Amino acid sequence: MTTAHTKTPTAGPGPAFAARQRGTGDQGEDHPVPSKNAMQLPPLQIGNLDIDVPVVLAPMAGITNTAFRRLCREYGGGLYVSEMVTARALVERHPESMRIIDHDDDEVPRSVQLYSVDPVYTRKAVRMLVEEDRTDHLDLNFGCPVPKVTRNGGGSALPWKIELFTAIIQGAVKEAERANIPVTIKMRRGIDEDHLTYLEAARRAVDVGVSAVALHGRTMRQHYSGQANWDSIARLKEAITDVPVLGNGDIWSAEDAMAMIEYTGADGVVIGRGCQGRPWLFGDVQNAFTGSEQRFHPDQGTVADVLYRHAELLVETFGGNEDKAMRDIRKHVSWYFKGYPVGGDMRRSLTAVETLEQLRELLATVDRTVPYPGADAEGPRGRAGAPKKPHLPEGWLDSQDITDEHRAQIHEAELDISGG
Repeated sequence: MTTAHTKTPTAGPGPAFAARQRGTGDQGEDHPVPSKNAMQLPPLQIGNLDIDVPVVLAPMAGITNTAFRRLCREYGGGLYVSEMVTARALVERHPESMRIIDHDDDEVPRSVQLYSVDPVYTRKAVRMLVEEDRTDHLDLNFGCPVPKVTRNGGGSALPWKIELFTAIIQGAVKEAERANIPVTIKMRRGIDEDHLTYLEAARRAVDVGVSAVALHGRTMRQHYSGQANWDSIARLKEAITDVPVLGNGDIWSAEDAMAMIEYTGADGVVIGRGCQGRPWLFGDVQNAFTGSEQRFHPDQGTVADVLYRHAELLVETFGGNEDKAMRDIRKHVSWYFKGYPVGGDMRRSLTAVETLEQLRELLATVDRTVPYPGADAEGPRGRAGAPKKPHLPEGWLDSQDITDEHRAQIHEAELDISGG
């Protein structure tokens, strides 16, 4: 078990928290605004790692590959976590899984997020990462709400089975501590409002040696709908004092990041969908957290240049496979040009590009002088959708103990998403 470090807290739950409690359901009041335009935050200490700016890129499947992480790193400091990789696929050395854990030579620290439902495969996968010197930080995924994961007991369903959850983390920590690699976890509040798990799960995780806990302020049922419940992040921060607590959910701007810190007292923030099409958000957050009011407001020409550079980096990430890179970049177009008047015909053409040359020619025709559109380019990205009935194994919520039937079923969860 790792020794819990001591750290000067950034703050307890601030005035906004005391004055404005939000509801605990799927909906609630709007999040507060920060009381100032910039603040000074200390580096984030995760085990033996000093993260200069206390902001973490959330792992997102199909998004946070090497190319996107490089773009984000060029704008600001922080911790940039890879796409999720499954323990079994890693142990079996599936080609796609091996690509996922690749890092640029200058990417320090190297961070990997591991998904597992089985303590044995967890230990094997972490042992491999340690012995082959493939990571400096390991994050464990207990937050995924995708039905194909949760219907077999994985992701955000797993913390409900608290002993299995604890065993997986304990195995990872034991293997990782051989190389002094810190282990962190990312999770949700629980399955729904009647089955909240985050407080007990966080205490168990800290007891067996994790170096930080990140909480997405939504339940599995919420999926990505409604608002993230920042009160739960504040409660977790009050309950967990030995390691940093990081807040995740509804951070679309540097101002949102500051508001979360003030409202919850969290030690740092985790940014997911908010940076899609906006890698410069990490520069904004770095500025905000280091006392600067400067923000990136790119004109349309700059956005076109960043989109093209993203595509070039994807070609490198996929080993020169231009076709695969172009298929990947298409989903980013609407995020990059959110709020910009490029026109429907251009958007459709960009989402059908097949070569870098074609992309370059299309982008050369956009009006580069169009200024930053302000609020229209900001705010939520992607489709939030609606609350979803939790997809769980039959009888999953009857008890927090694991049955033989459920043990067999969660084994299938790893098999189901381990291809690549």
